[in-house]
Amino acid sequence: MAHSKAWLGQVGDTDIRLLKVFKAVVDCGGMAAAELELNIGRSTISRHVKDLEERLGLVLCRRGRGGFALTDEGQRVHADTLNLLGALESFRTHVGQMHGQLTGTLRLGLFDKTVTNPAARIDRALRAFRAQAPQVRLELTIGALNVLEPGVIDGQLHLAVVPDHRRSQSLQYTPLFDEQMHLYCGREHPLFARDPVALDDVRPADCAGLAFHSPNMEVTRRFGLKRSAMVNDQEAVALLVRSGGYVGFLPDHYAAPFVAQGDMRRVALAELGYTVDFVAVARASSTSDRLAQTFLRCLEAAHGVQVPWDNPPDS
Repeated sequence: MAHSKAWLGQVGDTDIRLLKVFKAVVDCGGMAAAELELNIGRSTISRHVKDLEERLGLVLCRRGRGGFALTDEGQRVHADTLNLLGALESFRTHVGQMHGQLTGTLRLGLFDKTVTNPAARIDRALRAFRAQAPQVRLELTIGALNVLEPGVIDGQLHLAVVPDHRRSQSLQYTPLFDEQMHLYCGREHPLFARDPVALDDVRPADCAGLAFHSPNMEVTRRFGLKRSAMVNDQEAVALLVRSGGYVGFLPDHYAAPFVAQGDMRRVALAELGYTVDFVAVARASSTSDRLAQTFLRCLEAAHGVQVPWDNPPDS
């Protein structure tokens, strides 16, 4: 494919539109899946991607019977597209804020399985924020600690609610709530019918644990448990526990329905439990971002804590 000299000129509205189509195709995993997202036909989407390739003078993706896949150049262009569109969104947001408006997109991260925690009042904070900023678009990402914190640090997320663990000087921390964790086993596990048990009875058991550095990883190592299965979220821990082959730490509020159904029970050893403190994390340099500050104030009101920022958002 010949390189296009047109791309060396000014980036215009047409280029931005083509890049947005390309981003949607990548996000959806292919052109067919992007039809609903873009509300245009597959042939039109294909033509837009081809137009973009011609303007860039690059092959961005392979499509055919083998499925959709980005080329190396496509991966780099996609990364640059995210940066460019993010910068445009930030520009629109900051200009709106200078006019006293809360506009743009608020990008939030949330650690998994917090919705069933009665101490977590994030829903109240979201309701209050929506009342204050009805024009703001929300993007909510549920993910693991090793994904959410880097996402805040590199600016992909405005803030995230995560377990408090290994604090970074790049982040600002606001305490919110906690949850109680205990070791659980499934109905078919040998420990299910044993009460009481000793720690030496538990140590030989296969344990399912979170694969990233976390309070879960620290506790399993401290008790000398045998980490035989590595997972990335607590739903996977619950699945392995229910299988009867593994024990694993789960939040009490999340395990409660499985316990009520008789599918699992807490291992009868009181010391095999710990408390996880949850915090809101934002970049330490984000104190001038009104979207992040406003939502943190909503979290503060919902959880009855003090946000450690001196400057309140403009009224």
